[in-house]
Amino acid sequence: MSVTSTSATNSATGAVGAYGTTQTLPAQLPQQTLGQADFLKLLVAQLSAQDPMNPMSDTDFAAQMAQFSTLQTTQTMQNNMAAVQAGMGVLVADSLLGATVNVQTSDGRTISGVVNTVQYQSGSPTITVNGQVYNLSQVTSVSQTQTSLPSH
Repeated sequence: MSVTSTSATNSATGAVGAYGTTQTLPAQLPQQTLGQADFLKLLVAQLSAQDPMNPMSDTDFAAQMAQFSTLQTTQTMQNNMAAVQAGMGVLVADSLLGATVNVQTSDGRTISGVVNTVQYQSGSPTITVNGQVYNLSQVTSVSQTQTSLPSH
């Protein structure tokens, strides 16, 4: 048994569900994910509500299991990629220590200076240049800091 919607009305102010009921939706829906427990609840509801004269075929059941498995794998991969991206941000920030950077401020000015410190606020790395804290996304260029060698 598969569930299909008979109406495609969907907006920020209201939606018509599969059974013709009007629902009020918030302006932006929160991200929702289904877990294994949710899938099992749906499966039990689907099996208990199916027509005994026209039961769900084993191929439909196998297809649903494959779709759920694919969804679960995709979610795991997305979480892993987010962790890799966060790790890369840490590596980039650490590599900027002591480097000369150009940073674009929120008002459009470009500031140049040496990265003195790297801090992690809420899991995101920030850099300090000339006593001001900036996000990595504000860095427009990086160059090696020129150091003068002592003369002998």
